[in-house]
Amino acid sequence: MTDSPVALITGGGSGIGAAAARRLLDAGHRVTVTGRGADRLRAFAEELGNPEGLLTVVGNAADYDQVLAAVELTLKEFGRLDTVVANAGFATHDTVAGGDPAGWSEMVLTNVLGPALLIRASIDALKETRGRIVLVGSVAGHVHGPGNIYGATKWAVTGLAENARREVTEFGVGVTLISPGRVETPFWDSYGSLPPGHLLTADQLAESIVWAIGQPSGVDVNTVVVRPIGQPN
Repeated sequence: MTDSPVALITGGGSGIGAAAARRLLDAGHRVTVTGRGADRLRAFAEELGNPEGLLTVVGNAADYDQVLAAVELTLKEFGRLDTVVANAGFATHDTVAGGDPAGWSEMVLTNVLGPALLIRASIDALKETRGRIVLVGSVAGHVHGPGNIYGATKWAVTGLAENARREVTEFGVGVTLISPGRVETPFWDSYGSLPPGHLLTADQLAESIVWAIGQPSGVDVNTVVVRPIGQPN
């Protein structure tokens, strides 16, 4: 167990992050999960039976000191770090012409600054293991939507993934952008309802994340777009 790989997942107390954590734990990884809600993290750990290989850390993905603290706690607890998954993010579900700007700053900081902070905080540890950075983007970061502010943040993540890859590949570190289409998760709670049509499950999307993490040494899969069958855009 002490030599098993270690992953750190931001926003991992529910949805895609939680599903990825479960799959990685089942595969023998040790996993740190961060999130803003202590109760949600506690419930997630209890749901899994408080496994020895799970570390939960309360923290804001857009605060560098808190992100760095999560990385340091992971290294102290598990002794290494092989993968980081920048999963924390949310949408205000409004538009540039008709939305409420009050919510935009937090969304931009979480969705765009958060992944960059995670890369900065973890890169030294990932150099040691020749590990992998996984950024959870969105189809909205490849396909324009009318006035979509959330989509603009995910276009930024798409760019960050390639910009980061060009820098860290010389260190032996891989970068994978996972861009999901519509997924049935708490992401839609603030929207008020699920979107129409077929949706992926969090477990289905998590399978793609685990697949990317499990690529052979020396293989760098860079962009994976995953839509449910029937989603045209």
